[in-house]
Amino acid sequence: MDDLGYLFAAYTVIWVGLLAYILFLAQKQRQLRRDIDWLKKMMKKTD
Repeated sequence: MDDLGYLFAAYTVIWVGLLAYILFLAQKQRQLRRDIDWLKKMMKKTD
């Protein structure tokens, strides 16, 4: 029965890590979108 506690702990760590990674990627994607929008605006100014 003690092994189930370790299994639960391992799954919890994995899911928390996965969620943190997904949130990190989402934040990076938002930053890239802002950078792309800024670049598009700069390109329009030079036309």
